[in-house]
Amino acid sequence: NQINDFGQVVGTAENSAPDYGCPSPQVLQFKPVAWNNGKIQKLQTVGGDLDGIAFAVNRNGQIVGGSGLCSTFTVTTLTNLWPLHALLWEKGRVTDLGSLGGTGYGGGNLALGVNNLGQVVGNSDLPGDTANHAFLWAKGKGMQDLGALPGDAFSVGLGINDSGEVVGISLDANFNLRAFVWQRGVMADLNTLIPTNSTLYLLAACSNNSEGQIVGFGVDTLTGETHGYLATPRLK
Repeated sequence: NQINDFGQVVGTAENSAPDYGCPSPQVLQFKPVAWNNGKIQKLQTVGGDLDGIAFAVNRNGQIVGGSGLCSTFTVTTLTNLWPLHALLWEKGRVTDLGSLGGTGYGGGNLALGVNNLGQVVGNSDLPGDTANHAFLWAKGKGMQDLGALPGDAFSVGLGINDSGEVVGISLDANFNLRAFVWQRGVMADLNTLIPTNSTLYLLAACSNNSEGQIVGFGVDTLTGETHGYLATPRLK
């Protein structure tokens, strides 16, 4: 899923053990893994979870992802994982990052991005598991609910830069998407920050760098085509 500046790769790999809870065609357990110096290493899961995935790694070798149950393939994570635990792996240890009050049996609890300061973003269920919000986790501070854009019920944090700016997706009750950027404690619809004459409606903000540039995808309102985009902050 991701590689850092030192060639450390993180993702997932099957083992030879069957997972009888998996719907076809998935039949084997899959584990979160890291690949370093030519060797693959299985990362620990928690809570007796059989399956897991590592999604991101920073320059310091801190890895984030999640573990949970094998489920039907989902387009939100492009995996068979139903994530119950958002996880951080560092120095051979695993940390369960907790939740925003939910169990994970709603939209799930999953860590998707980490910056070089060890700040983590992802999504977590709220109490009652009827809504799922983007979170920001930091050591000593725990998990912070970033909320959703006005009128929306769901959100997910996909990327975070070293300035602590978070990007992701906010969704309404009908799962209509719009890209957001969260900075200085405020979540903004990225569509309100681009030129008003743009025909591109930004659906998702997937990643951001230290310059504040954001990449993602959107739909051309004139043609209906889906396009990738690069959004660069304008100097004031």
